[in-house]
Amino acid sequence: MQSLQVELGDRSYPIYIGERLLEDGDLLKRHIRGKQVAIVSNETVAPLYLELVLRALAGFSVTSVVLPDGEAHKNWQTLQLIFDGLLEARHDRRTTVVALGGGVIGDMAGFAAACYQRGVDFIQVPTTLLSQVDSSVGGKTGINHPLGKNMVGAFYQPQAVIIDTGTLVTLPPRELSAGLAEVIKYGLICDAPFLDWLDEHLDDLRALRAESLTEAIRRSCAAKARVVGADEREAGVRATLNLGHTFGHAIETHMGYGCWLHGEAVAAGTVMALELSRRLGWIDVGARNRGVRLLQRAGLPVVPPMEMQPEDFLRHMAVDKKVLDGQLRLVLLQGLGKAVVTADYPRTVLEDTLTADYSAIQAAAAA
Repeated sequence: MQSLQVELGDRSYPIYIGERLLEDGDLLKRHIRGKQVAIVSNETVAPLYLELVLRALAGFSVTSVVLPDGEAHKNWQTLQLIFDGLLEARHDRRTTVVALGGGVIGDMAGFAAACYQRGVDFIQVPTTLLSQVDSSVGGKTGINHPLGKNMVGAFYQPQAVIIDTGTLVTLPPRELSAGLAEVIKYGLICDAPFLDWLDEHLDDLRALRAESLTEAIRRSCAAKARVVGADEREAGVRATLNLGHTFGHAIETHMGYGCWLHGEAVAAGTVMALELSRRLGWIDVGARNRGVRLLQRAGLPVVPPMEMQPEDFLRHMAVDKKVLDGQLRLVLLQGLGKAVVTADYPRTVLEDTLTADYSAIQAAAAA
């Protein structure tokens, strides 16, 4: 087992990475203060791993809340099911909520923990690659709104993040690829040498080789922990973690939550951010193509939906959380490993980016 620390003063917490951690009752128990635990999972993950966690928590009073699976259910109605389970079992202020699942479960269980009796402890136990390298770390919790993704939520840090890499063996290939979008993101925004490592090991990651997966997760979590420790509430540098997300969230909202996986939409959005950075003269064609090529090798889409028009993107992007005083700020690259958050770009360049021929860009990267 490896461990990292997210440094946030008296709210600091560890990230544990290793195999068979779901069976380690002592690891879970050291981060539970009371006698009550509520495990929140979904209909896909619960049949695989809920029993393991229940055995690890022998001796506690445990409630299980199993939600429907998928981004389409990340809403108020499903959130209420968590509150129903907590209240029906009379959970008190010393309860601990355990989020057992992917990013949707982690976001919703964390938001429920932030709200229940004005805040109870929670532990992240992410079971998808995307949630292990990104959404489980940093305390962003929330739900979607029909007009915008993740627009309702709270910053609320967990007591610990417990990453059992063994859960990835049951992950469908499409979900694994979606997680790789976030892994590649870290190299693009803040760790250019990581891109070299990914060039060499991407096939190993897709083949679920344990040593490579552990290293990619560790390196991704370390990058995010550094950024979150410096800017917990996204007042500055933390926004760079959203490379590709403004375009990607527009895709998810327009196409319907769950039609494109989050990582798939982020991948296409990242290509758009790379192209906009190139059009501004901040990166060259080679840098753009390198990012596109890595995303392609990861099995991800690099062309946005053909049915989306520029006005569709602009309408949805106007509701993005990075809009301040009417200015749409975007995460762009001024070089590989060097991201910036800026509203300093000509509107015409953004419009040209939205009408670019991404099939041609895909072909150029593959050549």
